[in-house]
Amino acid sequence: MAGAFAEAGADLELVDLHKRFPGFTAIEEMNLVIPAGSFFALLGPSGCGKTTTLRLVAGLEEATSGRILIGGKDVTETKPYQRPVNTVFQSYALFPHMSVIDNVAFGLRRRGISDAKGKSHEALALVELDHLSARRPAQLSGGQQQRVALARAIVNRPALLLLDEPLGALDLKLRRQMQLELKSIQDEVGLTFLHVTHDQEEAMTMADTVAVMNKGRIEQLGAPEMLYELPRTAFVANFLGQSNLFTGPVSGTTATSIAVDVEGTRIVVPKARAERHTGTVTVGVRPEKLTLHTEAPEVDSSRNLLGPGRVIDVSFSGVSTQYILAVPGAGTVTVFAQNMGVGPLVADGAEVWVSWSVDHGFGLEDEAPPAPRFDADTDTATIAVQKKRALMSELEEA
Repeated sequence: MAGAFAEAGADLELVDLHKRFPGFTAIEEMNLVIPAGSFFALLGPSGCGKTTTLRLVAGLEEATSGRILIGGKDVTETKPYQRPVNTVFQSYALFPHMSVIDNVAFGLRRRGISDAKGKSHEALALVELDHLSARRPAQLSGGQQQRVALARAIVNRPALLLLDEPLGALDLKLRRQMQLELKSIQDEVGLTFLHVTHDQEEAMTMADTVAVMNKGRIEQLGAPEMLYELPRTAFVANFLGQSNLFTGPVSGTTATSIAVDVEGTRIVVPKARAERHTGTVTVGVRPEKLTLHTEAPEVDSSRNLLGPGRVIDVSFSGVSTQYILAVPGAGTVTVFAQNMGVGPLVADGAEVWVSWSVDHGFGLEDEAPPAPRFDADTDTATIAVQKKRALMSELEEA
């Protein structure tokens, strides 16, 4: 059956693409090449321009300027139905009065394709739903409806398959299952997938390449592992997972590393993992890379050390526990510790130190953020802790 879907996808190229709506710019100078047969994810928050980009590729919006090429052919002025593209939406948009097999075969029959029913059975078998081909959409679960919508798109053998938040309506467990199934199907059919999502885990689980979008531009593009381990900007560092960021002047350099002075604390980062090596820079480390200490550890040149600080919040999440620390001079620091034993390592209010390997740090290309006009009353983490404590006090009084 795999041979029936052996046709490879086509590459997608966006050249100086702009899209302006009255009053705002949705896409600003987008240049992007997606290789044929790849699984590519556009990741970003609401309003960043990712769905507008997908609609431009599908032909559902007209570009203000720039060009869209699919398989080397300019389709910028081409009507949506003339483009070698199919889209799977979050809503699925199945015809409720038709059976599953008729839903999948609908596009083939409209185009006069021979053996539409046989090809539709092959597509349903690929998503493991051929045994339900006689049912109506209302008789299927949400995950099954999503797979029918995918089969309906694949059966047309588009050069490019667009996925617009297709898993957003599913529950967490089913969504994770479908992430793996989608990746497996993409590997088998060999089409080019462009997946739009705001879910970081979803993008990193499925995509070969991820482009993180912010305010109509691509902030950073690369393999999921590279984006996570070496974010170039504060936006990427905090949107793709969480990061502890520290800003200070470079106080020293060696052939392989830079040292940053953060309010009297020396933090060392490898030069190869830092975008800038002079001036005031922002460096960071992921929360799961940190180790908690209840006593001051011995100084080790291969590790950075912060502390002492105080635990201001402990949150249990199953596989790990999140600790938020208040460290003088460094602000709040977040630590993820895997739950290897029973109960948290330290309690709320405990005095602790944190350390991490120098090799796990990274340095951003961002300039130091401008000083605010007014000092912040506090940060969001501390506000959350204060609200939690206030709620606990109310419950105790009650």
